[in-house]
Amino acid sequence: MKIHREGFPTIALTFIVLAILNAVIFYFCSNSPILNYTVSIISILFFLFIVSFFRIPARQYTYNEQFVISPCDGKVVVIEDTEEPEYFKDKRLQISIFMSPANVHVNRNPISGEVKLSTYHPGKFLVAWHPKSSTENERHTVVLDNGKQAILVRQIAGALARRIVNYLKPGDKVRQNEEMGFIKFGSRVDLFLPVGTKVNVKLNEVVKGGQTVIAELPA
Repeated sequence: MKIHREGFPTIALTFIVLAILNAVIFYFCSNSPILNYTVSIISILFFLFIVSFFRIPARQYTYNEQFVISPCDGKVVVIEDTEEPEYFKDKRLQISIFMSPANVHVNRNPISGEVKLSTYHPGKFLVAWHPKSSTENERHTVVLDNGKQAILVRQIAGALARRIVNYLKPGDKVRQNEEMGFIKFGSRVDLFLPVGTKVNVKLNEVVKGGQTVIAELPA
């Protein structure tokens, strides 16, 4: 397991704050060992919890140009036909994946292709499962075109997640399962796929980024 580079500043800051807190409590409450031990244990557990946000576990990735691979770890919360107003401006199949704080937070390219759009939108911080979070929350939209089909991927911040990172720029040529970005402390990712796409997952199914086949694109 590796630690994602986006986590280094947060992990370092957390370590410093917890170290100062423990030093202060130990200094002023040196005659209360139970309190010192309790604070130390809670601090260690909290620090490990923060580190876990930025983990990159070793895993075997799934590659297939016809497949849409899950861009993140999480649970499928939406499968429906809807209008996509930002780029395609027509009916699309939407599949949304909710990322809890316990999930791996790195986001990956669900297909290979050229980046046609990569745009950041400031916005609100509604809870990630709110119906309007896809269009009103802070978000980053990417469109990938493999030469046959184009799909839209939208990273969405939630009530807890306040930082979206995206590495892609228009014109970039990317490979399936390469890092697309990172959402600090969870939230959700929406996929907008062509109508007629075969869905390979069900509502409430738990998926893994880079491994789970979300759908099969039309030929």
